[in-house]
Amino acid sequence: MAYQPVWHAGFIWDDNAYVTANPLLTVQNGLWRIWFSFDSPSQYFPLVYTAFRLERALWGLNPAGYHWVNILLHVANALLLWRLLARMGVAGAWLAAAIFALHPVQVETVAWITELKNVLMLFFFLLTLMAWVEFLDEKTKRGWNFYALALIFYALALCAKTTACTLPAALLLILWLKEKPITRWRLVEIAPFVAFGIGMGLLTMWWERYHQGTQGKLFALGLMERILVASRAVCFYAGKLLWPANLTFSYPRWRISAINPSAYGWLLATAGLGAAICCVRRHVGRSVEVAVLFFVTTLAPVLGFIMLYTFRYSFVADHYQYVASIGLITLFSAGLAHLAGYLKQRRPWLEGMVCIGLLLALGTLTWRQARIYYNAETLWQTTIRRNPGCWMACNNLGLDYFQQGRMDEAIAQFQKALAIQTNDSHAHHNLGLVYFQQDRMDEAIAEIQTALAIEPDYASAHNNLGLIYSRLGRLDEAIAQYQKALTIARNVAEYHYNLGNALLRRDRPDEAIAQYQQALAVDPDDAKIHCNLGNALQRRGRLDEAIAQYQRALTITPNVADVRCNLGNALLQRGRLSEAIAQYQRALVISPTFAKAHCNLGNALLQQGRLNEAITEYQTALAIHPDYLEVQNSLAWVLATCPQALLRNGHQAVELAQRANQLTGGGSPVILCTLAAAYAETGRFPEAEATAQRALQLARAQSNTALANALESQIKLYQAGTPFHLTEGPSSARLTP
Repeated sequence: MAYQPVWHAGFIWDDNAYVTANPLLTVQNGLWRIWFSFDSPSQYFPLVYTAFRLERALWGLNPAGYHWVNILLHVANALLLWRLLARMGVAGAWLAAAIFALHPVQVETVAWITELKNVLMLFFFLLTLMAWVEFLDEKTKRGWNFYALALIFYALALCAKTTACTLPAALLLILWLKEKPITRWRLVEIAPFVAFGIGMGLLTMWWERYHQGTQGKLFALGLMERILVASRAVCFYAGKLLWPANLTFSYPRWRISAINPSAYGWLLATAGLGAAICCVRRHVGRSVEVAVLFFVTTLAPVLGFIMLYTFRYSFVADHYQYVASIGLITLFSAGLAHLAGYLKQRRPWLEGMVCIGLLLALGTLTWRQARIYYNAETLWQTTIRRNPGCWMACNNLGLDYFQQGRMDEAIAQFQKALAIQTNDSHAHHNLGLVYFQQDRMDEAIAEIQTALAIEPDYASAHNNLGLIYSRLGRLDEAIAQYQKALTIARNVAEYHYNLGNALLRRDRPDEAIAQYQQALAVDPDDAKIHCNLGNALQRRGRLDEAIAQYQRALTITPNVADVRCNLGNALLQRGRLSEAIAQYQRALVISPTFAKAHCNLGNALLQQGRLNEAITEYQTALAIHPDYLEVQNSLAWVLATCPQALLRNGHQAVELAQRANQLTGGGSPVILCTLAAAYAETGRFPEAEATAQRALQLARAQSNTALANALESQIKLYQAGTPFHLTEGPSSARLTP
C-alpha cells in the first residue's frame, strides 16, 4: 500500500533504453545477444534484460506490469531478509525487514522500472547468504548442496548487477559474527565467490570506461579526492537512513578539492566513528562492527573509487544503498529490540507503540516519495524544486516537453540547463533538435556542433547532425556524420539505417544495401529497414529480393500503405499485374487519399488494358494532388491516345500536358511526346509535329533510343495529318511514354 502511487505510474528517463526502445527484448535472436554480445544499452546485466524480455512478451508496453514486478520482488526481499536474520539469531529480525520494506530511501529502486536490476540482484544476494548460512550449520545434512546453491545464486546475482561482487565480504562477516574460525580451508571455500566477483567487476570497469565513456576531466579525480568523496558519501548515506528528509532523484554534485581543508571534515568524522566502534567492541561484541562493515563494503563499488557514468550528475543516489542499508537498519532494529526487552517489564505497551509509530511514519514518507515517480514530467519538476541546480533534470524536462510537442517550454528548460552548466553537451544537442523541428536549421546546426565540440564522441549528436544535413540535401556531409557516429557506436541500427538512406539518395545503392543489412543484423524486426532495403534492391533490379523484403516488412507491420505500394511497384515490374493491383488496392483501403497508390494502380490497370478504370484512378489521384506531374502526364497520354473513341478527350489532354510541361520547364522529352499526341488529337498537327521534333532532340541527347524511335514513327503520322492512337488490348500500354 505504501507503493500505491506507483501501481499506475509510467516510464521515466532511461526506461526507454532498457524497455520501450530496446530491440533486444523483441528480436528473434535477442536472448542470445543479451548474453553473448556487446549490444546491451548499458552495462552487462543479462539476467535483467532476460527478465525484461519475458515481461515484454507478457504485457507489452503497459508499465503497470513492470512496476508490480519491482514491488513484489521488493516484498520478497523483505521476507527473505526477515528469514535470514531470524536464522542467524539476530534480535529484531522482523522489525529490520519491515523497516527495510518501508524506508523511503528504497523508493528510487522500487518505483523506477530500470532498477529491476537492483531488486533482482538483492533477491539472489539474499538467497546466496541463506544458502551459505545453511552450509555453515554443522547440523545441516548434505551441506555441500547448499554450497553449490550459493554459487549458483551468486552467479545469478552478478548477472543482475555487478555490485553483487561485494558478497564475499558478507560471507566473511557472517563467519566472524558467528565466531567461526576463518581458516585456510574457509578461504578456499570463499575463493570461487571472489573469482566470480573480480571477473565480473573487471568486465564492468572495462565496459564503463570504453562503452559508457567514463573518461575525461569529469572523471579524472586523484586518489585523495576519491577518498574524500567516499568518506562524505558514507556519511551522506548513513544520514539519509537515520533522517530521510529532502530525498530527491538527483542530489547536487559536490565540489571536491584535496587542497581545501574543509573537505577533510567528513574523512575525520568517518575515521573517528570507526575508532569509536573499535573502542566499544568489548562492551557490545562484534555486531556493531559487522553491521558497519557490511554497510561500507557493499557501498564500496559506488563510493567513487571506481568512476561510474552517473557521477557526471551526482556522486550519490538513493538506489546505490539498497543493499548496504540492510547493515545499519539491522543494527538499529537489534538495538531497539534489546532496549524494548530491557523496558518490557516496566512499560510492556511501549514496544508495540514505538514500532507501529515508526512503521506508519516510514510508510507515509514512502507513499509521498513514490508519488514523484508517476511520470517523467512530475519526476523532473520535483527534482528541480528540491535541487534547483540540477542541470540534468532541466535538460530531461526539456526533452519531455519536446516529445510532447511543447517546443517553447522545451527551449526554456534547455536554456536553463545551459545557464547552470554551460558545457552540457546534451542540452546543446537537445536544443538543436528543437530548432530542427522548428525548421531553424542554422541554429540547429550551431547547437549540435557546439555539443560535439564539448563531447566529440557524442554518437547521437553526429547522427542527428547527419539528419539535418540530409534534410538540407547536403548528402556528402550527412554521410560523413553518420560514418562518424558508427565509428563511435558500431551496433546501432538507426545509424546504419540513416547512412543507408543517404547513400541511396546519393545513388549508391550497393553501399546502401550493405548498410541496411548491417542494420537488420542488429534489429531484424524493424519494418522500415526491410522496406528501404527493398527499395535499394528494386533500384538495382533485384526484384525477387526486393519483393521478399517488402513482404517481411508487411509481416511485421501489415497496415502500412507505403510498403504495400512499394511491393505493388516491384510486382508490377516483375510483370505480376494481378498481384500488384491487389497490393495497390489494399494500400488504398488503409489510406484512401494516398495519391501515389492511385497513380500506380492506374498504371497497372493501363497495362492490363482496363483503360476506363485507369482513367478513374488517375483522376482520383489528381483530385488529391493537383500538381502530381506523373499523373498529369499519364492521364493526358491516355486521353489523347486511347483506342476507344468514347474515352478520348483531346482538349483535356492538352490542358494536362501543357500544365505538366510548365512544371518541368519544357525539358522533359516524355511530357513533350504526350503534349504532341494531345495536339494531334485536337487537330493541331503543325504544333504536334514541332513539339514532337523538340522531344526527339531531347530524347537523342539523353540517349533514350526507345523513345526516339517511337517519336520518329509518330512524327510521320502528324506530318500526314493523323493522330497517334494506341492499339486495342493490354500490349498498348508498352507505348506509354
